[in-house]
Amino acid sequence: MAFNTSVRKCIPISGLHPNAIQAMVVGVVIAKTDARGFPDRKNFGNERFTFGFTIKDSPDHFINVSSWGSEEYINGLSGSFRTGDCIVIENPLITSKDSEKEERYCPSTPSFFRLMLTETYSVVRLCADVEEENRLLPLLHIPVKDPRDFYTLGDITANGQDLHGSVINILAAVKSIGEQKFFTTSDGRKGQRMEIKLFDDTVTSFPLVCWDREAIQLMHSLTPKETVLFITDARVKFDRFRNNMSATVNTKTIITINPDTPEANQLYNFAKELAESGALDETDTQSGDNIPLDSITDVLTVRQVRSKTQDSFDAFYAITYAFISAFPLDTPSKVVRYRCSRCRFPLAGDVMECTSFTCAGQGQELETVSGFDLLMNISDHTGTLPSCWLSGTVAEKTLGCTTEEYMNLSEVAKTTLKWRFLLERCKIYLKVMPAPKVKSGWKATIISCTLADSVEVQQSLETEP
Repeated sequence: MAFNTSVRKCIPISGLHPNAIQAMVVGVVIAKTDARGFPDRKNFGNERFTFGFTIKDSPDHFINVSSWGSEEYINGLSGSFRTGDCIVIENPLITSKDSEKEERYCPSTPSFFRLMLTETYSVVRLCADVEEENRLLPLLHIPVKDPRDFYTLGDITANGQDLHGSVINILAAVKSIGEQKFFTTSDGRKGQRMEIKLFDDTVTSFPLVCWDREAIQLMHSLTPKETVLFITDARVKFDRFRNNMSATVNTKTIITINPDTPEANQLYNFAKELAESGALDETDTQSGDNIPLDSITDVLTVRQVRSKTQDSFDAFYAITYAFISAFPLDTPSKVVRYRCSRCRFPLAGDVMECTSFTCAGQGQELETVSGFDLLMNISDHTGTLPSCWLSGTVAEKTLGCTTEEYMNLSEVAKTTLKWRFLLERCKIYLKVMPAPKVKSGWKATIISCTLADSVEVQQSLETEP
């Protein structure tokens, strides 16, 4: 709730001192952790609860705040505000911070102190002073560390295991926001997990994992492909299962949304241009969408796929046993696409330079990379699904050759390759997702395509409703 109490008598964070009596502090919340319970050492069998957050009142000054108390008090206090809110804190206990604990578990702050909230004496409320809010809210877009001190996603990937376990700063754009998944640990505790895909001008997809409800709630508010993040103190690790690097949000992490810095503005322009070109969507399938095929179990006819797009606005996966009814393999201009090797922007025609105004290689000799990029129709006894997209490594696995090998084939060999698949029944794994710029409103992407086993086809026809 909000009160129209004046905040004119507030003490700035830079002026806090343990001797201050009945202090009042105002700031914008830039980070917040989940409420957690711990065994109470003084009362065996009971739990004490705690949570923490960080507030900022100027570009250079911010401080950590923590509170301990009963479950009811802590959950009530934690639920009364969110990251991004302007709040007023009355009567906090101002203490010298324990540098060792702060460095391990809390965001690094320039203040020598921390604020402690007590159920008996402290009050936290939303700030209702419009003038003060207008002063504080722009601080949300100023990183708490040097905005030039960050790793690109390419830097992280290139360094690989050498960075395993490191805590670093990252500047990247949001590509997609995954589903929140819930789980129960072996000792009965409830948990949640969300994976966000990041990108920049060096890497098209990089995982950022969130485990806290507060971080997940913040990520849910973001707009993919239109949001840039400066992530302070993210932990990076080498994921042996996926054989790649990933980053994790932890209790030290502060996320600045759409930072007001030259580097972030340049990345925002690049992300916007890449998204508008459609190239960003195309990278989703360069490695088969990174989803285990055995996790896709829904077998649908073409009619059922089309019907499902009418019933839902969510992306979905499906298996269909269908014939390839249109496959332009004998027309190279419809099969291979060239991109700028520096920024991956798609190139049109016989251009001599990259047309992306954010490309770092403007004015330099154009270097290109090629990749499969073709549209095909698939059909079964229920209808046709036109313009299904086959590209990248998925196309290479399907066709059994690289783009270079394909371009070196004779016309006869290209036609022969085409007829290996044309009018043949295939087992096709699809990802179907909303695409506002497409006339139908949906886009079907092939993430695996192999010639179908006749027994499997017969079984699918027998189980068809």
